[in-house]
Amino acid sequence: METLHHPAMIPPATAAESTQADRAFETLRGDLLAGLFPPGSRLRPNLLQANYGIGLTPLREALTRLEAAGLVVSTAQRGFRVAEASRDELADLTRTRCDIERLCLVRAIARGDTDWEAEIVAAYHALSRTPLPADTADRAALDLWETRHRRFHRALIAACGSAWLLRFWDTLADHSERYRKLRLAHRHRPEAEVRDLNGEHEAIMQAALRRDAAAAIALAEQHLAATERAVWAVLHEAAAAR
Repeated sequence: METLHHPAMIPPATAAESTQADRAFETLRGDLLAGLFPPGSRLRPNLLQANYGIGLTPLREALTRLEAAGLVVSTAQRGFRVAEASRDELADLTRTRCDIERLCLVRAIARGDTDWEAEIVAAYHALSRTPLPADTADRAALDLWETRHRRFHRALIAACGSAWLLRFWDTLADHSERYRKLRLAHRHRPEAEVRDLNGEHEAIMQAALRRDAAAAIALAEQHLAATERAVWAVLHEAAAAR
């Protein structure tokens, strides 16, 4: 018969390792989304341990969780690698993001109240006052823009009334962020197709606030499709230069 252990009986070391694994997961996740590790590059636990000062056991647990999130892949012989970036995956990701966002927007526009409207306006105001980083090495500026960008897009769908839809959206937004930051890192190149992002965001916001679901969906999908084209142009050019 299996013995059940009360949570208080868990050894302190186990709790400490769990805390380290959480820290390792959040740190690595942030660096993966920031594009600090090139797509397809190896993630050697020994080197990660030296760089982050985290034990091997918590690191391996964090890498396993990142694999479940689709940010890392593993093979029996070659260990962990950063997930590849490909045109097919980017296209699939964009289509799926559009599908989920369409459902969320329709529901949010139908259900949203004045607090929902106020958060959209506040999120847009903060984003529109946040410039894209001039220096690709400026991690703080890049993270700030990305945080406010995600806040705006999530505010649009926050009133959809479905925790599951929001979870799916968050997962897709993570992967979109990884691709988008690859583009932002090369945004001064002609193929990056830098657009009037504030204008695009404002148009989506205004459509949502006037409760025009069809217009909001169309504008959001155009926005995502334009980003997909720009991201792929940068990735294609970078691959050709290697």
